[in-house]
Amino acid sequence: MKAPGRLLAIDWGSSVLRGVLLDATGAVLEERTVARGMLTVATGEFESVFESHFGDWIAVAGTRCLMAGMVGSRQGWVEAAYCRCPAGLDEVARMLTPVANAAGRDIAVVAGISCEHDGVPDVMRGEEIAIFGALDLLGSVDATLVLPGTHSKWVRVVAGRILDFSTAMSGEFYALLRRHSILARSLPAEDGALDGTAFDAGVSRALAGPGLMQTAFSMRTLALFERMPAAALASYLSGLVIGEELRCRPLDRGGEVAVVGAPALAERYQRALAQRGVGVRSLGKEAAWRGLWAIDARRAKVGVAA
Repeated sequence: MKAPGRLLAIDWGSSVLRGVLLDATGAVLEERTVARGMLTVATGEFESVFESHFGDWIAVAGTRCLMAGMVGSRQGWVEAAYCRCPAGLDEVARMLTPVANAAGRDIAVVAGISCEHDGVPDVMRGEEIAIFGALDLLGSVDATLVLPGTHSKWVRVVAGRILDFSTAMSGEFYALLRRHSILARSLPAEDGALDGTAFDAGVSRALAGPGLMQTAFSMRTLALFERMPAAALASYLSGLVIGEELRCRPLDRGGEVAVVGAPALAERYQRALAQRGVGVRSLGKEAAWRGLWAIDARRAKVGVAA
């Protein structure tokens, strides 16, 4: 799979704007990250923000731009549609949304992905590029993946197509318990480094317990009776939350999950999945760039003008 010329790959999320310049083989030539996420950009200012940070890159003849993330939301630069599951590279490449701009740049936004479970919709916007990139980097067309974060995505891919996925609000629940519950009074101001022993204990209790509504209170009682050092409590709580996420997940012992995300989070999921007897292959931000490159390369093959 090879695309001509250079590609400016943009992951424009709620809090951060990231971009890399890729050559025709998908190799990263340059990278930039700025704190200009979608939430900091007023309506009508997206083009000026884009030009101020990436105008010099895309001004070079033959350079295209493909963007993903919340920039394609209703509050973003342009609203991109959701591509319904099952969705592969072909379907996503056909649904790119061009971005009108004063400079006449070749800019498009990747569609999000949607699915339904029992009549209730689920969506992702931005994670899809990392999924396709992970498949390409792993050399696989069948996989179970998790993209941990504020809203973790569990994804099932068969024959290179996203068949379905589900969202777990693990990161958000951790933040709520960490900052806005009675548990917060037992915790130090900052999480500190991961305490592996405490984290593993939290995972173990969650996997064997009746649910987070009950197991979460164990953090308070362990602190109350001084059964666990205060510095370890945040790691224990993290283990409870991630363990609850895995407790509710149908996973085959001896199977494998691809964890796509920041190394610190990937380490926690690897430890937690080990308690379910599941192996892990980890990938980082390189998956997102590879995914955008793969989508861009595919659009010429499905008859979408580059």
